[in-house]
Amino acid sequence: MSKEITEPGDGGRPAVAELELKPALEAVLMVVDEPATEEHLAKILQRPRRQIADALRELADEYTTQGRGFELRLVAGGWRFYTRPEYAAAVEGFVLDGRQARLTQAALETLAVVAYRQPVSRSRVSAVRGVNCDGVMRTLLQRGLVEEAGTEPETGAILYGTTNYFLERMGLRGLDELPELAPFLPEAEAIEAETQEGVPSFDPDAPDAPGGQDADD
Repeated sequence: MSKEITEPGDGGRPAVAELELKPALEAVLMVVDEPATEEHLAKILQRPRRQIADALRELADEYTTQGRGFELRLVAGGWRFYTRPEYAAAVEGFVLDGRQARLTQAALETLAVVAYRQPVSRSRVSAVRGVNCDGVMRTLLQRGLVEEAGTEPETGAILYGTTNYFLERMGLRGLDELPELAPFLPEAEAIEAETQEGVPSFDPDAPDAPGGQDADD
């Protein structure tokens, strides 16, 4: 008669390494608050990374085949459960309950500039957009979509970049999956050059910064 392997002081529960892998992965992924990497899951569940990676992909395929209302995605370097886009209306109705939680157009435009130009200073973002972005940048920082990414050597200005949370919300594995901007670059560069000529400075911290001010969302 075989003896069940248990860990000392665990009340007789089976050791982590003895748990059935797929249910164990599901249990862990149900409680993560950010995408979990294969390396971390392998350490927690005491299995080889290759075994973890194979099990995760099998689970993702199973959920798709079964037509479940959720899916398992590899996003921002890790794995996490997400509701399927086709059920967005049901989820929004439950979560928002009539409240508006979307970013404003100004915030989306500012976020796009940061995403494609990072690391970038607030004054540079304002120059590209042609309007003071101080309030909108503050909103993006508060929502965890952008973060400080060092300072500019020449001016000492704080530089900003997008966060892992941004990748997660966009459903991207990395910044290299951002849509290609090549077809629009000549026009974009021309607009930016004209903006910089007409607007010498858009330093949000300057007391007399020229130009308009985006309404904070």
